[in-house]
Amino acid sequence: MIDLHSHILPGCDDGAADAAASLAMARVAVADGTRILACTPHILPGLYHNDAAGIGRRVLALRNVLSDESIDLQLVIGADVHIAPDLLQKLADKVVPTLNGSRYFLLEPPHHVVPPNFVAFVERLIEADYIPVVTHPERLTWVTKNYDLIESVGRLGALMQITAGSLTGQFGTQAKALSDRMLEEGRIDLVASDAHNVSGRSPVLSTAYALVEEKAGAETARNLFVETPARILRNAQIRAVGMDAARGAKREAVSKSRAGKFWRMFQGR
Repeated sequence: MIDLHSHILPGCDDGAADAAASLAMARVAVADGTRILACTPHILPGLYHNDAAGIGRRVLALRNVLSDESIDLQLVIGADVHIAPDLLQKLADKVVPTLNGSRYFLLEPPHHVVPPNFVAFVERLIEADYIPVVTHPERLTWVTKNYDLIESVGRLGALMQITAGSLTGQFGTQAKALSDRMLEEGRIDLVASDAHNVSGRSPVLSTAYALVEEKAGAETARNLFVETPARILRNAQIRAVGMDAARGAKREAVSKSRAGKFWRMFQGR
C-alpha cells in the first residue's frame, strides 16, 4: 500500500516527537503492508513554519535512519498544507512542496469554519495546474451542513483523501457516516492514515482496506490504497472521481424523486 498523508517526521509539528517515535511509526507501517509513505508535516502560518527546504532535509535524515535500521520503507516529500491567501504563490515559488514534486498537494481546510470562497480558491489552484488533494473532508465539522461544497470542488477536479480511521469508526459517528456516504457515492479518490503516532493515530491502513474491499470491491480498494496514490507520485493525469460522481448522484436523486412522486400519485397522495 501507499500512504500519502503522515506526520512521521520528528519534531516539526504535532506528529512524531523524536526519531525514536518516527522509527516506531515506520515499523508499524511496514508491518501493516505499507511500502511507500509521504512525509507531510503541517504548514500552518503562525504555528508550523515548515517549508520545502526544511522538509527535504528532514526526509533525507529520516531515510538515513531507516536505512541504518534496515527498515524497508520508501519516503517521499510532501506537506499537509493549510489554506492561506498566498498559497498559490508559495507553490509557484516552491516554498510549499507538492507530493513527490508532482502537481498534486495535500490541502487541509479549517476544521470548524467554512473557508470563505472555498470553491473559487480551489478553482484558481486548478487553473494554475496545481491539483489539491483535500484532506479528511469527512472529519471537518462543517461538511455535514455544507456537503455541496465538497461536491463542487470534486466536480472541479480536486481529489478527496479520506482517513483510514474514519472508515473504521475511530474518529466518531459523524466522520464514519460521512466517509461511508462518500464511499457509497463514489467520491473518494484515496485513503491515507494521517498518522501522528503508534497509539491512537497509527499508520495502519489494512483494516480500512479490508472494509473497503468488502463494501465496494477489490478494484475500488486497490485504486484507493495503491493505484491512485501511485499515479499521484508519478504525476500522472488523474480524473477526480467527484467529476463523475456528482452527475451520477444528481441523476440518482432525480430518479428517486420521480419514483416518489409516482408512488404518491398511485396511492392518491
